[in-house]
Amino acid sequence: MKKLLLTAAITLAMPFAAHAGSEFVEGDATFAGEAELGATLTTGNTDTSSFKARLALKQELGDWENQYVAEGLYKEDTDEVTAKRYFLGVQGDYQIDDISYLFANTNYEVDPFTGYDFTSTTSAGYGHRFIDTDRMSLKAEAGPGYIYQQLDDELSVSEGYDSDSSVVVHAVVDFQTKVGESSKFQQKFVADWGEKLDARSETSLTANIIGALAMKFAVIVRYNSDPLDAKESTDTETNMTLLYSF
Repeated sequence: MKKLLLTAAITLAMPFAAHAGSEFVEGDATFAGEAELGATLTTGNTDTSSFKARLALKQELGDWENQYVAEGLYKEDTDEVTAKRYFLGVQGDYQIDDISYLFANTNYEVDPFTGYDFTSTTSAGYGHRFIDTDRMSLKAEAGPGYIYQQLDDELSVSEGYDSDSSVVVHAVVDFQTKVGESSKFQQKFVADWGEKLDARSETSLTANIIGALAMKFAVIVRYNSDPLDAKESTDTETNMTLLYSF
């Protein structure tokens, strides 16, 4: 079964690798993106497996820049699932001028280990590019939003309610810089603050291997200021993956 999952993951990534290296030209109705894949298998005295896949697309349509993200994480230890997370996100940015834009987005995440069947977030607001050069970029976004979370059946009984929703303040800070000629460092922070704080920090270093193929090392920290009963406030995820740009 593990070999079948690994083969399927590699097969899904190969079409993106075939198109790697295509150029992205601002202002034209074109696509660009990244396909990311990582897998670990251990057999013998300990049977473990983990899979991480991510596809991010960017589309330029006149004054609009649209972004689409699909992400999945799966971990298994001795036939017991220890992590399972799926994420879908869409964002549209309307360019006011070279440094300012308006944004609207919606995200949907499934992570049963948090005690929620799913979490849905929608927000809109203003974005500003403080730095935007070939070597470095820094942008920030802020605006109102709404978060809805559906509890799983077990916790619905123990908590006494089946869903949680709140108006939030949505904020993003995204910093990227080149390290030498073939590496890139990125720090991204996303927060939704309402009745509680849901935040996500991703720190990554990407190093080019050859052509459009790169290696990516990332540390992701998720924080919930008011977790459900018997759940932890902080989750940490460390990944080493292959990255194709196209």
